[in-house]
Amino acid sequence: MSQKVYIFRAFVRFWHWAQAALIITLLITGFEVHGSYRLFGFERAVDVHTIAAWTLIGLWIFAIFWHVATGEWRQYAPTLKRVGEMMQFYSSGIFKGEDHPYQRTPHLKHNPLQRLTYLFMLVVIGPIIWVSGLLYLFYDQWVLTSLHTWLSLEWVALFHAAGAFVMLAFLISHVYLITAGPTIGAHLKAMITGWDEPH
Repeated sequence: MSQKVYIFRAFVRFWHWAQAALIITLLITGFEVHGSYRLFGFERAVDVHTIAAWTLIGLWIFAIFWHVATGEWRQYAPTLKRVGEMMQFYSSGIFKGEDHPYQRTPHLKHNPLQRLTYLFMLVVIGPIIWVSGLLYLFYDQWVLTSLHTWLSLEWVALFHAAGAFVMLAFLISHVYLITAGPTIGAHLKAMITGWDEPH
């Protein structure tokens, strides 16, 4: 039996699960605000969405500070090395029972494909969601400025919804990839306990 390795510290697990809960809340309430269905009612959905958004912003600010202070930001430094191997594994190797080409360690938690995905979410999707969301929230203020001459609420809503759909796709793929460990629940267990089973 292989020896387990302590990969995810308590704060990382808290940050991960709190962020997941807030993002799911934002998706549920956001799609209701967008008119996709009726669950809470429009006004309640707007209130919950706004509270969850501000809470997530606060969590991200604290998490960024923690990552910088502890040096954990290095876990997300992008690399193209072995990206091809990871793509081949996730597209076909995983279905053939091939060995996982990347072994997590406490100092290198994320494989190269994860690092590029997280970078894309951080520098592309994150700004689209946050800028459009804040423009949405403060519409009554910027509509009184010259900004409204070239920017409409419809475009703000379109970008915000597009970002939400990408975030939903990320969430679905994230849940799917949980099953790509040595056992179907190993990755989920690692993110709960902090202890990882080597592939």
